Amino acid sequence: MVDDEMLARARLRTLLAECASPAAAVAGEAAHAGQALEWLAANRCDVVLLDIHMPGLDGVELARRLRAQDDPPAIVFVTAHAEHALQAFELDAVDYLTKPVRRDRLQAALQRVATRVRPPAAAAPPTGGDADAGVLLVNDLGRRIRVPVSDVLYLKAELKYVTLRTATHTHVLDDSLTDLEQRLGPRFLRVHRNALVARGAMQALERRLVPGDGADDVAEGWAVRVGPVGEWLTVSRRQVAAVKDAIAEGGL
Repeated sequence: MVDDEMLARARLRTLLAECASPAAAVAGEAAHAGQALEWLAANRCDVVLLDIHMPGLDGVELARRLRAQDDPPAIVFVTAHAEHALQAFELDAVDYLTKPVRRDRLQAALQRVATRVRPPAAAAPPTGGDADAGVLLVNDLGRRIRVPVSDVLYLKAELKYVTLRTATHTHVLDDSLTDLEQRLGPRFLRVHRNALVARGAMQALERRLVPGDGADDVAEGWAVRVGPVGEWLTVSRRQVAAVKDAIAEGGL
């Protein structure tokens, strides 16, 4: 957790100890972004509970730097200021909690983190929304059309929108990738911070040249081939085992 207020960190520790499902433990603490970056350079964690207003680098900029990494932890903002919520979700934050934090809200945020870090092998379909009916609504030349979820190969975050790919078409969605992940459930796997792939569409996992942190950078890393289009999408190190399992199982 990263917060310049010692009492705020103490309260979060107490609330975390009271959260039973999923259980969570504090791996490290930092009073400002510099300490957090130093700790994260040498340690791994699943989620960072992050304040926004701190001395020096603020929490939004710290989240932006973490998101640029190959395999960043999930981010849950914990702040007294509600006005940064839009920026937070543009950075793909899992949740945005306002102080004083309630235990039920913290536990709900941890459950979302657990779903992202380790998607369940099987789960009942979520309720509410078009995805429950087996379709996603997309804009196409001014029209609203229904795309069957069974036709979707992958969804990829591109700057301020999400690209939906089927075998024959590419569509643009205004939804956030985090929201789509929650709605679509275990049929899709988060292979990277910017991509959800249908488990049944994964055909192969290989070491390849993949995009790096910079606009023109490339580096060797893991990638999954998506059929039937044959496109390759970057896989984060954290999700390599899950992708291997999905390919071995042939989808859900």
